[in-house]
Amino acid sequence: MRISGEWLAEEGVQRVLHLLTDAGYQAYLVGGCVRNALFGRPVADIDIATDAEPASVVELGRKARLKVVPTGIEHGTVTVIVRGEPHEVTTFRRDVETDGRRARVAYSRRIEEDAARRDFTMNALYADAEGRIVDPIGGLPDLQARRVRFVGDADARIREDYLRILRFFRFHALYGDAEAGMDAEAIAACAANSAGIDTLSRERIGHEMRRLLAAPDPAPAVAAMQATGVLARILPGADPRALGPLVHVEPPYAPDWLRRLAVLGGEDRVNTLRLSRDEARRLEILTEGVGGVMAPAELAYRHDAGLARDIVLLRAALLEASLPEGWEAEVAKGAAAEFPIRAADLMPALSGLALGARLKELEARWIASDFKLSREQLLG
Repeated sequence: MRISGEWLAEEGVQRVLHLLTDAGYQAYLVGGCVRNALFGRPVADIDIATDAEPASVVELGRKARLKVVPTGIEHGTVTVIVRGEPHEVTTFRRDVETDGRRARVAYSRRIEEDAARRDFTMNALYADAEGRIVDPIGGLPDLQARRVRFVGDADARIREDYLRILRFFRFHALYGDAEAGMDAEAIAACAANSAGIDTLSRERIGHEMRRLLAAPDPAPAVAAMQATGVLARILPGADPRALGPLVHVEPPYAPDWLRRLAVLGGEDRVNTLRLSRDEARRLEILTEGVGGVMAPAELAYRHDAGLARDIVLLRAALLEASLPEGWEAEVAKGAAAEFPIRAADLMPALSGLALGARLKELEARWIASDFKLSREQLLG
């Protein structure tokens, strides 16, 4: 079996691969680029694995007058830059010792050892410069069946890095066969090792949850996270029951991880997932808006069209109700509305608290009129 694509034929990819193979080393594309090419999905990150040690890669690159940057030299990774494009090259590795958050590795000459330390079988597929697939541990049948399975013993893989629990659910949301269900050994291992999540940094958990919730349909995966006790470790108090209905009413709007986080609920999501200030503010508006009574037009006027749309979608999902008729037109109307009164219109007759109260009163009348009252009518 072969993979193909414009990315594979790019000068930089081919030059780096041949730089190594022409010197007698093994060199393969590996991981996400191979997996996505086999799934027919866009390829973003291109990783190259080799039996050449970093010092040799650096020497070869410099002899070829290419810029070489030791970006992750302690992990066996150097970056070779061709025509301004970076290409990460990592030496085959085998794990020596792990503590659930990081691994101490040793270099290897064998592709089988490199494959054995990877997380999922579908990520342990390699391809040469011609696109020919190399499958050291039998991951191709799993990929073809859309079966997300840990390499080797699932418990051992998870204990090497407990973040792999979250990665398992994310990969199932992105690549798994929802009808076939999840790999039983993997699910059992995730449940048995869920306490290990407590050892992970909030930043790593937050990054992974963002990616999971941005999947086309994360609802089955998140439901499985709840069933295994994983969700409670990450978001205590979260309830995934409304996530499926939200995914159903979202089209034609793009998936949005923060909107989906809002529908899950949970305690202290800001600190738990290390949300930025802007993310925290948006989540607060969504949460308050769902529980409020503002109509779509007023929501759009007071916030913006995007937040108003998200609140309408969230209300429908949480209440298991249909979307209000004509709501999109109402949102557009509210977003375009501009209050015709300014503070200067009421001065100097009013000032301070009295001025603020009068502005609020007039604004409420204007909104109640469906944004129709003119400046003259409001001041008359």
